[in-house]
Amino acid sequence: MKKLRGGGALPPRPKFIQLMKGLVGGFFGILILGVLSQLTEVPWLMAPFGATCVILFAAPASPLAQPRNVIVGHLVTSAVGLTALYGFGDSIIVMSLAVGVAIMLMQCLRVVHPPAGANPLVIILAGQGTVGFDYLFMPVLIGSVVLVVIASVVNNYGEEGNWPIYWHGLSRGKK
Repeated sequence: MKKLRGGGALPPRPKFIQLMKGLVGGFFGILILGVLSQLTEVPWLMAPFGATCVILFAAPASPLAQPRNVIVGHLVTSAVGLTALYGFGDSIIVMSLAVGVAIMLMQCLRVVHPPAGANPLVIILAGQGTVGFDYLFMPVLIGSVVLVVIASVVNNYGEEGNWPIYWHGLSRGKK
């Protein structure tokens, strides 16, 4: 139990510009997906995208916030959720296994993105007939790309902007 007490200092307070990037990025990310929902009558908003905004705009230097993690993480976990739902049903065992498999695949592919871990639950709870394999394209793929594009604009504003850190595995400045 001693290990659970912590003892380290709180992280430093974010600078005003970082607070504004969180506000503006989260606002426009969800606003644009919401407007797309209204214009196309496709449900572009999914709860994990709200959590994706937190990571993209409040912790953009994190490996969890890099474009490949956001896009591929959401795609992989959504594919797992759809496969589990249509292959095995919607029991609690299926949901549990789908989340575990999704985490394992994100780790294997080096695309861990915590908000994407919720995708199998969202999909399985929505149920058959509500979501189909086209869900991988809209909202998952296009929605993820929209958020990454917004992050590339917001996170590169100002002198501190240098996002993303990597796309394919090579860090900026390294070969």
